[in-house]
Amino acid sequence: MPQVRKMTKEDLDQVAAIAALAFVKPWSRQGFAEALPMENACFLVADDNGSVAGYCGLYMAADEGEIINVAVKPDFRRKGIADQLMKALLTEGIRNGICRFFLEVRVSNSAAIRLYQKHGFVKQGIRKDFYKEIHEDAYIMNRISEIM
Repeated sequence: MPQVRKMTKEDLDQVAAIAALAFVKPWSRQGFAEALPMENACFLVADDNGSVAGYCGLYMAADEGEIINVAVKPDFRRKGIADQLMKALLTEGIRNGICRFFLEVRVSNSAAIRLYQKHGFVKQGIRKDFYKEIHEDAYIMNRISEIM
């Protein structure tokens, strides 16, 4: 099983490649490079012997955290890696004082919705046509956590 660790600049090419496979409008390598050193950001990767199998990201403000990306390489999917990344990201957020997490997810992305529900997220609303490129709505999901 890959090991979850903090993303480094050496991971950026692989992370951008995974984003390009996973999202209609992916973040660029430059976007990740600019966000990575930000104090209010946390990016993690699942490292499979030097190869990035997946990644996730969180922006933090006061006691709220927005999960911005969770993506796994196609050949590593359905192996528990996204679950492992989510556990580590939530733990890191809570360690940083986050008690409310939120995210947006395509209404058709049932696998991601199940993952988020498994980690205590509930649907709070819908953003109409949030994914404009594919004309799809997004569920707004959130999770309230106890501070450790």
